Amino acid sequence: MNNFTLHTPTRILFGEGQIVNLSHEIPAGSKVLITFGGGSVKSNGVMDQVYTALKDFDVQEFGGIEPNPTYETLMKAVEVVKAEKIDFLLAVGGGSVLDGTKFIAAAAFYTDEPWNILKTRGAEIKQALPMGSVLTLPATGSESNSGAVITRRATHDKQAFHSPHCQPVFAILDPVYTYTLPPRQIANGVVDAFVHTIEQYLTYPVNAKVQDRFAEGLLLTLVEEGPKALQEPENYGVRANVMWSATMALNGLIGAGVPQDWATHMLGHELTALHGLDHAQTLAVVLPSLMNIKRVEKREKLLQYAERVWGITDGDDNARIDAAIAATRGFFETMGVPTRLQDYQLDGSSIPTLLTKLEEKGLTQLGEHSDITLDVSRQIYQDAC
Repeated sequence: MNNFTLHTPTRILFGEGQIVNLSHEIPAGSKVLITFGGGSVKSNGVMDQVYTALKDFDVQEFGGIEPNPTYETLMKAVEVVKAEKIDFLLAVGGGSVLDGTKFIAAAAFYTDEPWNILKTRGAEIKQALPMGSVLTLPATGSESNSGAVITRRATHDKQAFHSPHCQPVFAILDPVYTYTLPPRQIANGVVDAFVHTIEQYLTYPVNAKVQDRFAEGLLLTLVEEGPKALQEPENYGVRANVMWSATMALNGLIGAGVPQDWATHMLGHELTALHGLDHAQTLAVVLPSLMNIKRVEKREKLLQYAERVWGITDGDDNARIDAAIAATRGFFETMGVPTRLQDYQLDGSSIPTLLTKLEEKGLTQLGEHSDITLDVSRQIYQDAC
């Protein structure tokens, strides 16, 4: 196991009805800006509950944050923050709203061109507004980590940043708030959480038994509960396990002391930026092909994954790896998320453009071994067709 420092300071309020404690989590006298996406948090009653809980606060709102939050929209929110002297942000929604709110929090104090927050991966952030969240869509784990992904609409540029200054102070996780989510969003959330776990697990062994077992437990839970979440939308136990799995997948715990990959995400981001695919759809497309192309380098962990997650023990090494990749693809398909570019009417003709974007960002040595070059990325994209 590698050395690590782990600090997960976000306060989690998990369970039905926890919204009543919202007012205790925000400093008295704060001027609060609620950020959200579309109208679902208003139509399903979540926003009414938020306002009831914050009846003693000065509250304003900013809506319209997109599923892939854009720099252009978020900068409008930054203008509101500065003009109204907002001193606390509350994200009500899913990971995109949270990601966008982290950018707003950082940009409010940033004196240079705010896009540089993304260009420097958050390294130049020295201060940010405090923020909390009321989570309505379990997927990204953004409610308890310091990362975010933002898109610049004008240039089709999608980039990530991290900063401890943008770590949410608290997160309210009520599984009941997920009951009315469309099946597509539930499926995407399960796939997203699954791949987050894989990115920190499917690398090479470092004798990190605790992290491996935690990761395998999350994968097994998502495999068991993901389809049920589609079949039984108001099953509290199922939704609770899915929600907590998504949070635990990316709060730092399973990634502590182990090598991490994240190439699937980097290649997937370019598909979203160029073609508008859902984030989880790109992950479902890229991951099986990356597993196939990197089967030699990931051999030991692929075999462990095959046995412990899918119960695959018959056949030689290649047969078991093939079966594990097929099982992964089958799980995503069962969730209703197709796994080939052709399923999204893409024929691979944009691969040169995707590679150019990777090169422009310096993403030419990806993966846990930094050996996913542009040529290997090409092979992965081609395999995904």
